[in-house]
Amino acid sequence: MKKNPIETILGLFVLIFAAVFLFFALARVDVKTVQGYTVTANFLKTGGLSVGSDVRISGIKVGTVLETRLNNETYTADVVLNIDSKVKLPIDTVAAIADAGIMGDKYVRLEPGKSRAFLVQGDEISNTKNYKSLEDNVSEFIFLSTK
Repeated sequence: MKKNPIETILGLFVLIFAAVFLFFALARVDVKTVQGYTVTANFLKTGGLSVGSDVRISGIKVGTVLETRLNNETYTADVVLNIDSKVKLPIDTVAAIADAGIMGDKYVRLEPGKSRAFLVQGDEISNTKNYKSLEDNVSEFIFLSTK
């Protein structure tokens, strides 16, 4: 079977293109693990939040979601967060689940409070805002506009 040199060159071009694409993809994705402390937040609805989702303050990643589990006593969702050890969160920090866009993933948005005492390993964020889906927002808007 005779090989065509153009097919070989084209094959090499495709391999080089795939390697460059992989390099850029790995350079853009932030896959490092965050070393820090864990805290738990309790939500009524998680809206599809998943393990590995970002934890952000002012849009900057400061941690990741380690685990989501059902609390068997309260039947709410316990979300375990790993927070960067350089970030000290006041005990009155508010946690909310937010969308990264209309079709984007969910993330946990933290709003630090003013307290001088800080959360430590194993603490619970007691101040949370539950996830509001697009349907919840639309129905609330319709309800308010009909009054």
